[in-house]
Amino acid sequence: MVKKLFIKTHGCQMNEYDSDRMMDLLNESHGFETTNNEEEADLILLNTCSIREKAQEKVFHQLGRWKKLKDKNPNLKIGVGGCVASQEGENIMKRAPQVDMVFGPQTIHRVPTLYESTVEKSINAIDITFPKTEKFESFPDQKNDGPSAYVSIMEGCNKYCSFCVVPHTRGNEISRPIEDILEEIQKLAMIGVKDVNLLGQNVNSYRDSKLKTKGLGLSNLIKATSEIEGIERIQFTTSHPFEFGQDLIDTFAEVPELISYVHLPVQSGSNEILKQMRRRHSREEYLEIISKLKSARADISISSDFIVGFPGETESDFLDTLDLVDQVCYDESFSFIYSPRPKHNCKRFRR
Repeated sequence: MVKKLFIKTHGCQMNEYDSDRMMDLLNESHGFETTNNEEEADLILLNTCSIREKAQEKVFHQLGRWKKLKDKNPNLKIGVGGCVASQEGENIMKRAPQVDMVFGPQTIHRVPTLYESTVEKSINAIDITFPKTEKFESFPDQKNDGPSAYVSIMEGCNKYCSFCVVPHTRGNEISRPIEDILEEIQKLAMIGVKDVNLLGQNVNSYRDSKLKTKGLGLSNLIKATSEIEGIERIQFTTSHPFEFGQDLIDTFAEVPELISYVHLPVQSGSNEILKQMRRRHSREEYLEIISKLKSARADISISSDFIVGFPGETESDFLDTLDLVDQVCYDESFSFIYSPRPKHNCKRFRR
């Protein structure tokens, strides 16, 4: 009898990519087929996000609903992955005993083994460690069925912005070798993919891991990707202004396959708040990047993220943000009320 897998994904594009890869892994290792009906599933996985407190609480509300399914079917296995899993670890099982396994973003490749432990040994399994590139080396080829595909080129972040949990939940920056990325894209092109989205928490800090700091960067990867037969559109997500260099800006003028869009989070238009956020750039430096991008590609669309209510933010700081929004004239923005998270370093800021 075919086993059924149900995956629910919260959060960013990286989580969507990770969920797709878990589907591929479990299909290859145990013959799982995906289902949209959680009530017929033999295995339920929840891929979580911990960027905001509300998102984290949604995890436990969801697990509470699934407890009823497990009460009806004791053979059902439930796993929790993603950033909440990395942050909470075994506390998830203490708070939600119906959970059989917990795994972090860097250990999704071990999900088949964790699943086997819960079935064969009838024990709970947990792995929230931070192995380096082992995750990518363990994936089977993507089974993409459309013209677009995500390709993860790096993991983690070294910036440690005072409001962000990503370095604590996904670890420090790890880049994949450029030859491995290009091989994956070539295989995707061979099955009809025309649009690739290069993913990373801080994608413009990408450096070919085999060559370390002297390695090829994101601009080199974009140019190499554009030369792959069949690839017509290239995009990347998400960028940090601190490392948005001239070489990357120039690719918008030099590579027609690179779409006319960039998501460049600024979070605040106030230099004082940017300093407290530990963003490593000023509003003036950010505006200079925007100006150069518009010079390189006149029709470029720009979006950004903003945090409102950061500790210590004054009315003047907020007005600085509104002024920056007016100057840039964004095509789209994503605005959030500041949400205190574990390991944040900004609760102490007061002015």
